[in-house]
Parts: sequence; structure tokens; C-alpha cells
Amino acid sequence: MNTSALIRPAWTPATIALMVIGFMVFWPLGFAMLAYIIWGDRLEGFKRDVNRATDGIFTGCRRRSEKAARWGHGSARTGNVAFDDWREKELERLAEERRKLDEMLSEFDEYARELRRAKDQEEFDRFMANRNKSTAPTSTGSNEKAGPEGGKGTNLLDD
Repeated sequence: MNTSALIRPAWTPATIALMVIGFMVFWPLGFAMLAYIIWGDRLEGFKRDVNRATDGIFTGCRRRSEKAARWGHGSARTGNVAFDDWREKELERLAEERRKLDEMLSEFDEYARELRRAKDQEEFDRFMANRNKSTAPTSTGSNEKAGPEGGKGTNLLDD
């Protein structure tokens, strides 16, 4: 089974044909294909960098909106004081619930981590016990061979 892609950032017959067709149909398509052939192997790193940058931008926007909401600038007042007060209380209650859920999540993560550690320790102890059993001398006393010419042993390979 061939695992390489037909269109990949390399000088393959398919990519060259697409580049030529791109130039014949609409010249920017040909240039785009040429750029893909030359710099396409760097595309994954570029996408990762772009995603990190945009995540940082939107994280900053979210922080600013949360800060504005804390100071009462987050959303426009409706003019109905009772509704605005109720909405602020509900938002505070939801923020408190979110904080509690985040705490519970961190507690559960710690619990799961400790469980994995305990399971790993148990498996390691079992492995070491089995290993120590297999390396310990299995027969001692009168059943041992006395030497190269000694008596008959109990090992099957000695027969």
C-alpha cells in the first residue's frame, strides 16, 4: 500500500501538471501551486503558529470583556433597573458556579492522577516481585547437582 499523497509539496508529476494547468486557467492559481510545491512542507508549522497567534488575540479580547463586565461596562444596560440587577446577580451566580466547577475539575484531575500513580506503583511492585522470584535460586538442598559429575538433578535439561 502506498501511503504517500498524490498531491504533496514536492516536484511530482501531479503537482507539476496542476501548476501548468493553473497557469493556463488563471495565473494566480499557477503561482499558488508553485508556492505550495516550494514551501508546502512548512505549512504545518505555519498553521500552528497562526493558530497560536489568533488564540492569543482572542484570549486578550475575552480578558478585556471579562474585565469590562466586572466594572459594569460588559453589556449595555437595558434601562430596566430591576432586570439589570437580576441579570447581574445571575451572572455573578453563574461565575460562582463556574469557579466551583473549575475547582471540582482540578480536584478530579488530581484524584485521577493519584489513581494512575497508585496503579502504576502496583504494577511496578508486581513486576519487581515476579522478577525477583525468577532470579532467585529455585532449588536448594539435596536435589542440587554436586558438580559436573554429581548426582542427578531435577532440571529437565539435565536428563
